[in-house]
Amino acid sequence: MADIVQKVTDWFDSTNLHEQIADVDVAGLFSNPWFLVPFIALICYLLYKKNFKDILLIGILVGMWWVSGTDYMATLVVDNELQMSKILPVVFGGAVTLGLVIYIFFGRSD
Repeated sequence: MADIVQKVTDWFDSTNLHEQIADVDVAGLFSNPWFLVPFIALICYLLYKKNFKDILLIGILVGMWWVSGTDYMATLVVDNELQMSKILPVVFGGAVTLGLVIYIFFGRSD
């Protein structure tokens, strides 16, 4: 089992996905028509279909992506040491977000 986990970890490290996500130019992305036109079309389509659950989930994902790039998140780990005084709001926000997603999927019917 540990061999499989090590292979997956090595593959993930070889893709450099974390660095690619961290280096995204947000202003460039949201001003690029190759991203913006399909994104707006998706939101308009979901509004037309009155699929507010998916719009809310897209909003949560974009919000989590934005929050992960803030200066506050960059200062959570200093010198490879987790700052315990700053982790409580992150844990609380994650719990609230997870509770909202669980409620969206399982708590109510459409």
